[in-house]
Amino acid sequence: MRSTIHLVSAREYPALAAGVRAARRGGWLRAARGVADGSTMKRTAERLRALLADGPLPRRELLRLLDVDQRIWNGVGLWVDLVRIPPSGTWERRSADLYGLADAWIDLPEVAEADGIELLIRRYLGGFGPSSTKEISGWSGVPPKSLERSLARMRLRRFRSERGEVLHDLPRAPLLAPDTPTPVRFLPTWDATLLVNERETQILPDHHRPRVFNTKTPHSVPTFLVDGQVAGTWRFDEGRVRVVPFGRLPRSVRSDVDDEAERLRAFHEDEG
Repeated sequence: MRSTIHLVSAREYPALAAGVRAARRGGWLRAARGVADGSTMKRTAERLRALLADGPLPRRELLRLLDVDQRIWNGVGLWVDLVRIPPSGTWERRSADLYGLADAWIDLPEVAEADGIELLIRRYLGGFGPSSTKEISGWSGVPPKSLERSLARMRLRRFRSERGEVLHDLPRAPLLAPDTPTPVRFLPTWDATLLVNERETQILPDHHRPRVFNTKTPHSVPTFLVDGQVAGTWRFDEGRVRVVPFGRLPRSVRSDVDDEAERLRAFHEDEG
């Protein structure tokens, strides 16, 4: 999904993969026109499956053995279900670059695309709250028309946004009162609420976006929120959480930021 790493439960992996597979393949082929077609990707997937039949291999070795264009490698995971294998992606081995076949690690029953899309919608709404069809599509890569068929079958609550858009939500999901105070919060690198597909949440004001995402930091930087919006960055350095506000903070707000930074420092210390 989204041609990047996602952490999902083994139980839900088959359904989520089924929900995005067709849409993601179609989108990738359109973007890679002139580089590869469906037949090329199927053949490459078969070769990749054969290479991984005896166990996981690192990305560098797979690239050497496949000898394909980097862009084909970036898309082949849409034609064969892969997982990242431990001990990669740990403190000792930072790069999550060991690949294995998903069906060698978990059960992969056949799941209908429609069932996968329904689960995808439920998980999205559970994480992000009331959303338009366009927003769900932007996050998942599933076209709005495909989502609309599933949305029409699902028992959901509907609201209207300030712009008149229909917003979908889970039936018993909590809704905070408009005047609920928003506490200071520290966000990590790659926090999903800051990604471009969530631009309309206004959590990351557009005039601050270049300071968080740019050519040197395409993965973003750690940020903190004041009143629900990004107000600066932070880093853990020499046993302290150091904050860099984007502008002057009122004294009471700065006190709240410092208190939250101390809680984060203690968390780092406990985890260390």
